[in-house]
Amino acid sequence: MLANFDKSKKYALGEAVDIVKKNATSKFDETIELHVKLGVDTKKSDQAVRGSVVLPKGTGKKKIVAVIAKGEKVKEAESAGADFIGDSDLIEKIQKGWFEFDTLVSTPDMMKDLSKLGKVLGPRGLMPNPKSGTVTFEVGKAVKELKAGRVEFKMDDTGNVHAAVGRASFKPEDLLENTQTILQAIVSAKPATAKGIYIQSVTLTSTMGSGVRINFDEKA
Repeated sequence: MLANFDKSKKYALGEAVDIVKKNATSKFDETIELHVKLGVDTKKSDQAVRGSVVLPKGTGKKKIVAVIAKGEKVKEAESAGADFIGDSDLIEKIQKGWFEFDTLVSTPDMMKDLSKLGKVLGPRGLMPNPKSGTVTFEVGKAVKELKAGRVEFKMDDTGNVHAAVGRASFKPEDLLENTQTILQAIVSAKPATAKGIYIQSVTLTSTMGSGVRINFDEKA
């Protein structure tokens, strides 16, 4: 049953979750997405907002993780459950057009070789980055967190952050906890040089549903 709501009104987060869930009526399990408009200057590199956070209730999606590493780090990645592991051979495979993974993790020593793939990985949002925790010698920890529900968030050219917080089939309290977690992570990632109101608007929606505006106070 569709839930009627006032599109001009801002709802408490719990109410918004309930409305979005009720309006996710497609035959498939819709993704619930958070959209946050930030008050930053997108032309200034020191105001770029990016980070990662582990969603306590997971993403509802099995994440395929590939790791670029060698030596002892290969065993570490294997033990953590990485789906694909390699060094120069995996880099060459990607260079030839293989992209059957959701996230790519690399040890810092392999980034010199991997950087030549920037033009193919960058546009797809797959280039490992230290800020998102995907360039690290702690590959085991990174893989486990990614498998458990770690998501990356990154501001786009218009100052918006878009992030999946779960599926329509999730319990309301699980969606609420995931959404609160990622909102707090975005607040914590506020650039020191950003002036004025940082969180300008917050909207929750499902893949096929209408956006529900949220009343959010970043100081709360």
